Amino acid sequence: MTGSGRILRGRVNEEIDREAERRVVRAAGASEAVLSRQIDELNQEWDMERWLETNASALAFTGTILGLLVNKKFLAIPCLVLPFLFQHAVQGWCPPVPVLRRKGVRTRREIDAERYALKALRGDFSSVQANADSNAAGRAAWEGANA
Repeated sequence: MTGSGRILRGRVNEEIDREAERRVVRAAGASEAVLSRQIDELNQEWDMERWLETNASALAFTGTILGLLVNKKFLAIPCLVLPFLFQHAVQGWCPPVPVLRRKGVRTRREIDAERYALKALRGDFSSVQANADSNAAGRAAWEGANA
C-alpha cells in the first residue's frame, strides 16, 4: 500500500473513532431508556465481516446462477469475488474494505467498544468491584460484560 493509502486509511479510522466518541459523550447523562435504545441499535449494526460475507455470497451465488442459466462468462464473478473473501479471512484485509470503511462500516471491536462505553454509562458494571474474593469479582465482571 502506498503512503497516501495509509494516510487515507488512518484518517478514515480516526473519523470513525471520533464519531463513536462523540456519540458516547453526547449520551452521558441520558436516561437509561435512551442508553438502552442506543445499545440495542449497536446490537443490530452490521460489522465489516458481515458486510463482506453477505456481499461476497450474494455476488458469488448470482454469478453462479447466471453462469449456469445465461452465459458461462458470468462464472468469472465468483472467481473474482471468492478470492477476496479468502484474502480477508487470511489477512484481515481485501480490496472492498477501504470502500466500506469510507462508508462508515465498523469492525466488531469498534462497535463493541461503543456498546460497552454506553453500558458503563448505564451502570451495568457498577456491581463489579475489586474485593478479597477474586472468584466473586471474576463472576461479577463476567456478568457485567454480558449484561
